[in-house]
Amino acid sequence: MIAGILKEKNGETRVSLVPDVVKQLQQMSVTVWVEQGAGDTAYFNDNAYMQAGAVIKPAADILSQADIIFTLQPPSRALIDQVPAGKIIIGILQPLYRVGEVEYWASKQITTFSLDTIPRTTRAQTMDVLSSQANIAGYKAVLLAACSYSRYFPMFMTAAGSIAPAKVLILGAGVAGLQAIATARRLGAVVEVFDTRPAVKEEVMSLGAKFVEIEGAADASKAGGYAVEQSAAYQQQQQQKIAESIAKADIVITTAQIPGKAAPVLVTSDMLDQMRPGSVIIDLAAATGGNTSATKNNETVHYRDVTIIGNSSLPATMPADASKLYAKNVFNFLKLILTKEGSLHLNFEDDIVKGACITHNGEVVNERVKSVMQVA
Repeated sequence: MIAGILKEKNGETRVSLVPDVVKQLQQMSVTVWVEQGAGDTAYFNDNAYMQAGAVIKPAADILSQADIIFTLQPPSRALIDQVPAGKIIIGILQPLYRVGEVEYWASKQITTFSLDTIPRTTRAQTMDVLSSQANIAGYKAVLLAACSYSRYFPMFMTAAGSIAPAKVLILGAGVAGLQAIATARRLGAVVEVFDTRPAVKEEVMSLGAKFVEIEGAADASKAGGYAVEQSAAYQQQQQQKIAESIAKADIVITTAQIPGKAAPVLVTSDMLDQMRPGSVIIDLAAATGGNTSATKNNETVHYRDVTIIGNSSLPATMPADASKLYAKNVFNFLKLILTKEGSLHLNFEDDIVKGACITHNGEVVNERVKSVMQVA
């Protein structure tokens, strides 16, 4: 069994597997090939991989000969065209947003596993790449906000006068939101939080934040840990509550996304008009449209006197640790599809393997992806 690690494109700084995980794969009799420079931007050089037992190879050799190919970002068609039928590609492939590409992968007889579709169950926590990377995003969002904000975060009492603490509003108390709460509180801010799931209230309050409750949320208990769409009546009530809080906020961090759909617009232009001059918004949902009406992905927008930073790639700003966490997620998933002797064993009776598999034997096999394709 040969596993190949490709060098990421388009400014991606993370790498799919780190040397420590390469050592563990070697112990399972898996040969690891690494494209030259694949780990450089994450501070894992070729020598570190070779010391772990990997072999440095050109991308063409990896694409044509490796049994399993790791590419963190979704592959281009040019890359797919170099992969022989029957091979396996594993990464964060974002299939719910790329149904046309999914059909192309299937037509090429390639088996694909997308780790962002793994069921969010207790058993799957060690493989949950969304959570491991969102944790970093929440942390960096607060630090980015603090650096962009023109005032202090904590309260200061000085001989020259007192400085009130920053008021932070966080929309969404998933993994990114909870880490943002913890980080903002460490910096001394006063934090309010909105989330459509009443069940997260206790977690929010345990971190020292105020949970703003809105009645009538749709039941998300059967959504596998993902967000669900809300009714029009709920959304109207939600916007009213957010408008009240946002007018008082100095920092807003938005994290709301719905798999396969555009991010909900939670902060309207009218709300932006009411924000304090110098306020900062960090929009972590920018890649899927953003949670504000003015967000632009990978751009900083100045809406009057409000700074809106659209950035869905904050984990890539901490590539060393982000890669370590991601690689561990990948290794834990590999243990489900490889035997202890390193042979391939695809058990589609396993809900995690089934949930992560997108294409196999020339077909799109993932139920969530197929349902999005039918709607499209």
